[in-house]
Amino acid sequence: MLPDPNSLSGPLDPAPEAGWTDAPPRMGFFTDTSVCIGCKACEVACKEWNDVPGSGLDLLGMSYDNTGALTANSWRHVAFVEQPRPAGRPPGRTAEPEFLGMPGAQPPGRAGGAEGRSDFRWLMMSDVCKHCTHAACLDVCPTGSLFRTEFGTVVVQEDICNGCGYCISACPYGVIDQRKGDGRAWKCTLCYDRIGAGKTPACAQACPTESIQYGPLDELRERAAARVATLHERGVPEARLYGHDPDDGVGGDGAFFLLLDEPEVYGLPPDPVVTTRDLPKMWKRAGLAALAMAAAAVAAFVGGSS
Repeated sequence: MLPDPNSLSGPLDPAPEAGWTDAPPRMGFFTDTSVCIGCKACEVACKEWNDVPGSGLDLLGMSYDNTGALTANSWRHVAFVEQPRPAGRPPGRTAEPEFLGMPGAQPPGRAGGAEGRSDFRWLMMSDVCKHCTHAACLDVCPTGSLFRTEFGTVVVQEDICNGCGYCISACPYGVIDQRKGDGRAWKCTLCYDRIGAGKTPACAQACPTESIQYGPLDELRERAAARVATLHERGVPEARLYGHDPDDGVGGDGAFFLLLDEPEVYGLPPDPVVTTRDLPKMWKRAGLAALAMAAAAVAAFVGGSS
């Protein structure tokens, strides 16, 4: 079903909207990048549980990032962003141990006491499908392979996917990908099989610092707002939330993030919008144009015959 342009603002519970009755609370992810240590346990756990093929060893020339992006074979991607130390932060500091959430931890850039390397920091973020409130991938799928679950998440049924690729171009985040030699679309399912059995998704279960948190979306949003307020009080004004606002261009995300810099730094679009938002208007205009052409043809035929 294509989105109603008048409904793309304000809070929406997508499961009842999709026809689920007595749906449970909407579930999702809150990823707090301020406590991510780049261990990639989430990537490994995701691959193991979902039987996602390995991509081989490829450092890509990008620090320790050996996956590079979300792909059909990487449903979680831990990004390593190396950048100069933010202005105004004292020399020898990239982030405080209490800020990282692990007392006594050595922040990136200070490992081994290498004060000479303290002029940069690493920003780490475990990226994933956003499970958008208004999901354009659902709108364009011609086979019904993509569907909205009772938990408000978006899942691909690989046995129904015909490999058309429409969902790939429709996704505003570039999340969905086709697997080589397969052709079908693949992405994070938010471990639909696990959460349906009352379990935590594999990535969140494996995260040693609780950077990836899973639960009812309303509770996660409250927790995230409190975390941002705490960081601001500790002198980290750059802390911000991304994907939490139900009034943004996709109606808010089912997987949202606490970032320490602009979204573009992490490879995220600053103002994502549901790519199918204008389709109802376009179809209406196309229909009116077709009617006008038909009327003109009829008038010409009647005029010519008389």
